[in-house]
Amino acid sequence: MFCHAGGVAHGTPPDPDRLLTDPAYVRTAADTLQALSTPSRLRILARLHAGPAPVSVIADAVGMEASAVSHQLRLLRHMGLVVGAREGRRVVYALHDDRVASLLRQIVAHVDQVRIGATDPVADGPTPPAAPPGPATAEPPAS
Repeated sequence: MFCHAGGVAHGTPPDPDRLLTDPAYVRTAADTLQALSTPSRLRILARLHAGPAPVSVIADAVGMEASAVSHQLRLLRHMGLVVGAREGRRVVYALHDDRVASLLRQIVAHVDQVRIGATDPVADGPTPPAAPPGPATAEPPAS
């Protein structure tokens, strides 16, 4: 009911080189990342990661006013990160698809690694050898 393919060519792997060659594509990617750049939106997405919910349930879970949650959901829906389905008099929101859920898990995994001080051995290169122990050198006298 909530999962949408969104026009993706199935079977075609994502190509990050598009970020270098397609200005409209990179703008959309930047806008999507900007939509993820506020704690309130991340908290809303985290709540929806647990399952679909109406605004009132989301607001209680994230400690925000329902009107503020509705405003954020409109932006997230516009960016293709959430979908809404009317159920009677209310709208129930969910993550757009499994890719959004995966993105949230990747964000958490990345933050966990950064917080524990994990490094990327490829980016950091080999660890330089420690300096051999030796006598301390004295400062030259001031002239």
